[in-house]
Amino acid sequence: MSKQQLPVIGQDGGVTGCCPGLLTAPLDEDQAVELAKVFKALGDPVRLRLLSMIASRAGGEICVCDLTPAFDLSQPTISHHLKLLRQAGLIDGERRGTWVYYRLLPETTDRLAAVLARPAGEPLPASSGAAS
Repeated sequence: MSKQQLPVIGQDGGVTGCCPGLLTAPLDEDQAVELAKVFKALGDPVRLRLLSMIASRAGGEICVCDLTPAFDLSQPTISHHLKLLRQAGLIDGERRGTWVYYRLLPETTDRLAAVLARPAGEPLPASSGAAS
């Protein structure tokens, strides 16, 4: 893994498909570190919009030339946000001529969903002091 490349959930002992969800067992320190890196990448409205635009694109990929005009930001700023999403393992890109085409890496978002999901049919733990 390169110095700038963040670990991807499921690699090198990180959160795997068999990892317990948050409601079934506490995360260990390594799992929490791995998840925090991905959530940090998602913690910006521009990156969330970029991810949504990439994920929802018909055909499964989108050119950076179609992403940039949707924002009131410079091309280098958009590239920086895309780099962070890529380092977190949420997207991948392929250069074709002068343009880069991005696509979602669903295995990462699937793992996030699995960690956050409540096991089917199980009630949420009772919360103390919740207003009705």
